[in-house]
Amino acid sequence: MLAAASLLCVPAAPIAQPAARGPVPAPPTARAARAAEPAAGTARNAARQPARSSGGPQAAVLETVLGTIVIRLAERDAPQTVANFKRLVASGFYDGTYFHRVIPGFMIQGGDPNTKNDNPNDDGLGGPGYTVPAEIGLPHVRGAVATARQADAINPKRASNASQFFIDVADQPSLDRDGYTVFGHVISGMDVVDRIVALAEDASLPPSPGGGRNPMKKTLVTRAWLEPLARWETPVPDAARATAR
Repeated sequence: MLAAASLLCVPAAPIAQPAARGPVPAPPTARAARAAEPAAGTARNAARQPARSSGGPQAAVLETVLGTIVIRLAERDAPQTVANFKRLVASGFYDGTYFHRVIPGFMIQGGDPNTKNDNPNDDGLGGPGYTVPAEIGLPHVRGAVATARQADAINPKRASNASQFFIDVADQPSLDRDGYTVFGHVISGMDVVDRIVALAEDASLPPSPGGGRNPMKKTLVTRAWLEPLARWETPVPDAARATAR
């Protein structure tokens, strides 16, 4: 089981180191393989500009100083979490934040408004002041995007921190058992995520509460926006679809 505070983000939570650095990744599932995003093309994608929503499925685009990360949002499986995330993105909430907690082989965590101030000691302790009901169900595979939360002892309903999120850098079946809401999947920019992970190998970086390193503004999110998912997803040819069946 995950250590009590390794993904928890509020002052009331105790601080503890996570066990090992997460489980050894299992072989990729078919679902994970289909969702996997090739490293090539991130530079091309980073040049894209925000587009108006067409009213259909949307993607969240995070422009960082290391490149662009695009998240397909699980609007059917986690509707309340996605609706809240979209509101925060549209309001500019994430602009100027950074990934404050990085654990190689496990995950990167961001979305804390405290990272906008000049005090790194309170990174990981912030949020918008409310929680979102748990919507647990989707698996924690490489590229899954999930919400942070308090420990079960003080949060038995496993409600999510309303702004902090993390991206799994490997399959994490232990998180499926422990119950963290997955609300999206990275469809472009996992190479950027891997570059963020690589920063944590620098032992001179300050530690992050709960384990890992804090790269601070080296992972700055300069802006975030929403745009039509169709702009990022490549249609599957009929022949390939028939073969898959």
